[in-house]
Amino acid sequence: MLTISDDRLFHNCLLTLYLIAPPTFISLRYIQAPYGKHHRSGWGPTISPALAWFLMESPTLWLTLLIFPFGKNSSNPRSLILISPFLFHYFHRTIIYPLRIRSSSGQRSTQPNAGNRFPVTVALMGFGFNVLNAYVQARWVSNYESDGAAGGWWFWGRFLVGLVIFVSGMWMNVWSDIVLVGFKREGKGYRVPRGGLFEYVSCPNYFGEIVEWLGWAVMTWSWGGFGFFLYTCANLVPRARGNHRWYLDKFGEEYPKSRQAVIPFLY
Repeated sequence: MLTISDDRLFHNCLLTLYLIAPPTFISLRYIQAPYGKHHRSGWGPTISPALAWFLMESPTLWLTLLIFPFGKNSSNPRSLILISPFLFHYFHRTIIYPLRIRSSSGQRSTQPNAGNRFPVTVALMGFGFNVLNAYVQARWVSNYESDGAAGGWWFWGRFLVGLVIFVSGMWMNVWSDIVLVGFKREGKGYRVPRGGLFEYVSCPNYFGEIVEWLGWAVMTWSWGGFGFFLYTCANLVPRARGNHRWYLDKFGEEYPKSRQAVIPFLY
């Protein structure tokens, strides 16, 4: 059973999720995250990208699995179904994605500073956010999701609509990542991505992830789910803008001018 202190901790963490979104958006408008194509020195010690992704994304698995069993709704099958898409995404991001980029690291890019290292400071910031977010999402689903416990039509209706949105977004995200990692595996450096959503936006992987967490917000219909969606936009939209400008600067006239940064036809 939740105590008053547990309740206060949850609401403070939920508030924090909202408070960090605006400064994240503002800072990333001016400071591009220094990894991948934006890799640069001056950010301290570095580790391999595969290890960085594994470590910083891992709290979404182990912390969720630690917290969830102690929630009052944890034994309800509907709560288990609701948390499953969250865990499915982060199993891919924590385990599958690092293995994929690790397998591509054997082929060295012909471009200098091609993102073969990942700053520890950036990984630690990602780790901290994932601890916060995993706590909020797991605690809400396992303790506060009353419709899941009741199992009414409103729960199943929004869950199915949100799941369709979520799966669509994850497909876009994973497919786009496979295309980009494939370039590294071929060892030909950075190229202009072609096909699929790349014909409309420079960062369909980011667009897919934004769509995913919109689906999660619909599924959970909670302040926690919406806060995660809001933070995802604050984090990925300015980064997509930076990637889009990088492509335009690097490839010039070769890069399609009709592409937007992250949202097809809009931005």
